[in-house]
Amino acid sequence: MDTFNKFEEHKTFKIGDIHGYSPQIGQLVSMMNYARFTTLNAIKGLTVKQLDYLPNKDGNSIGALLLHMAAVEFGFQVELFDKRKPNQQESEEWGAAYQLGDLGRNQIKGNPLAFYIGKLEKVRSRTLEEFKKRNDEWLYEEAIWDNNLSNNYFIWFHTFEDEVNHRGQIRLLKKMLPSHL
Repeated sequence: MDTFNKFEEHKTFKIGDIHGYSPQIGQLVSMMNYARFTTLNAIKGLTVKQLDYLPNKDGNSIGALLLHMAAVEFGFQVELFDKRKPNQQESEEWGAAYQLGDLGRNQIKGNPLAFYIGKLEKVRSRTLEEFKKRNDEWLYEEAIWDNNLSNNYFIWFHTFEDEVNHRGQIRLLKKMLPSHL
């Protein structure tokens, strides 16, 4: 099935219960699905050159922003599902995408759109499987985020809120793409 159309089957435009999830987790998944649907539509058909385009020396590419979305979600998986910090191998694999900046500009390039979609899908697949193992009470369990008292619900809200923020950047970057790319 086409990655860009599969969310439409799952009532993308309706927030509500989803079979297999507790009620509030299902609503969270509904919102995450919609955010992903709109992200995928924003990047549809982009070439490697377009994904790598940097509008200025301090900017981030569309590809880097996509990998950053996956890295943020992966990081929260490790912290909230595995109850640990990323290990050395994970930090090396995801560090450039998590930090962006010079490290991201130097390391995140040359990948086709399918690479980024694959990373996003792999990470999201684990999130969805882990959510099935949890209930609504888990959403309200306290957690620490950015040195602040938080809860699991806020952290997963932040995960897709971060995606929505970066999708806005992606849309702006697309408008800035030179016509020859």
